[in-house]
Amino acid sequence: MLRIFALSAAMLLAGMHGLNAAADKIVELKLSHWMPSAHPLHKALEDWAAAVERASNGTILYTIHPAEKLGKAQAHYDLVRDGVADAAFVEPANQLACFPIIAAAALPLPMSNAKGGSAALDEWYRAYADREVKDAKFCFAFVHEPGTLHSRSRKISAPADLRGLRVRVPNAMIGTLVSRLGANSVPAPEAAIRELLEGGAEATISPWDSVSFFGFERAVKYHLDAPLYVSPLMLVINKAKYAAMTQAQKKAIDAHCSTPWAVQAAAAWADAAAAARRRLMTTPGHEVYALTPAQTAAWRDAAMTLQESWALNARKAGVDPEMAMDGLKAMLGKYKAAY
Repeated sequence: MLRIFALSAAMLLAGMHGLNAAADKIVELKLSHWMPSAHPLHKALEDWAAAVERASNGTILYTIHPAEKLGKAQAHYDLVRDGVADAAFVEPANQLACFPIIAAAALPLPMSNAKGGSAALDEWYRAYADREVKDAKFCFAFVHEPGTLHSRSRKISAPADLRGLRVRVPNAMIGTLVSRLGANSVPAPEAAIRELLEGGAEATISPWDSVSFFGFERAVKYHLDAPLYVSPLMLVINKAKYAAMTQAQKKAIDAHCSTPWAVQAAAAWADAAAAARRRLMTTPGHEVYALTPAQTAAWRDAAMTLQESWALNARKAGVDPEMAMDGLKAMLGKYKAAY
């Protein structure tokens, strides 16, 4: 009798679960990013959305809009806030006034690798996300594999070597550094780099995989082997869309807004960048060169004014900058991603 009762109870619970799942209305998500659909960033968003769909018993469906189809890269936070997109990758380093805290990760020479760096950034930033991501639901934060200088006709080893050069920059933080060092800073998307280099720009500051992915490998020869920068990235979700979901659907979303998923979002891109770096080291016509300790110190000194500006902005946002920076450095040490 006890076995029969237990079996009946289990069947009843299973049936109730099935009814609850069946009661969940279909939710369709518009997911946006700015890279081409062949880029690892697209695959990361695709994997995340597919996992959420499975966890929601097929009630949360998705359509991905790559390549700025819903709006420019720098507008992606606004797209989610305004409901044009239901979820999107956001690059805070292009909106420093809106995201003064997470901008710490965009300071030069911040970390050595993307996987450990993403775990560190996400775990650290969860204490601060509600201060900055006020108009959307924060899901997770991550970084790409550190990028560097790729130049046409000369090695750029010291900050002084930039003076007078025309240099494509990846975000506002690095653009400020390059301008302060006497170069002509040119903000432009990755897809425009080849044209800029062929038009006379001397260098670009980009991830390693961009050299071949965006077709400017023949336009550059020298590659600085140092983790000069990363751009922190976030996945955010429209608040109203999330609020309208059932508890079961919210649970499916929440389970995929985590530090492990931050690392997974970074993984494929990180692997592609590491492979690109290894290949360029043995490709005829290309030279990958390292910094001396003195040159590394010179870059750190050059970036000091940026860190001072970051600290001022973080304090204005109500954060103790020393405590915040110490916390980030501790996390980078924990995940073996400090540089």
